[in-house]
Amino acid sequence: MNTQRKGNLGTAEYLLRRARVPLGFAFAAAFLLFARPSLRSLACSLALVVPGLWLRGYAAGYVKKNSELTTTGPYAYTRNPLYLGSFLAALGFAAASRSIVLVVCFVALFFLVYLPVIRSEERFLASHFPTFSTYKQQVPRLFPRRGAVRRNTAAAFSAERYRHHREYNSAMGAAAVYVALLLLLYLRQRGTLPQ
Repeated sequence: MNTQRKGNLGTAEYLLRRARVPLGFAFAAAFLLFARPSLRSLACSLALVVPGLWLRGYAAGYVKKNSELTTTGPYAYTRNPLYLGSFLAALGFAAASRSIVLVVCFVALFFLVYLPVIRSEERFLASHFPTFSTYKQQVPRLFPRRGAVRRNTAAAFSAERYRHHREYNSAMGAAAVYVALLLLLYLRQRGTLPQ
């Protein structure tokens, strides 16, 4: 294995980081194969998907990846609002499938893949930003908790940063998933696909 490409990552973290996109595609294929959405489950999924997409978009308007430690906006409540937004949106889609197996597999896969990625990113941040250790003590890693809120409003949301990070792709991806799920529902109701 090329140690220059591996950097500060352990072997398992490196492999998980490299495998997260292919694993995501494999899960998506399994998801479409086993999903049994209904109009009601699709409508209910919006309660997680919409806030998840909003959080990702909101966070993208604050973050300056690798150039400064972002501690404002949603980063005042969670150190990883982009991952939290992804988790919420994907959990909404998993719930829309009406398959407890898919929900459990998604949650397990998410934490199996993303906790090591988050840890490696935290090591990078700690080595590049001296204030990270204080920030880490004040703000939770993923899920906001009561009493852990940092009140820092020095920076404002930047639409330019949002566009730079191309976060609009998340909304387009979510729309494509809903189209695929509606198509599955339609084909199953017509008898073209097995129930």
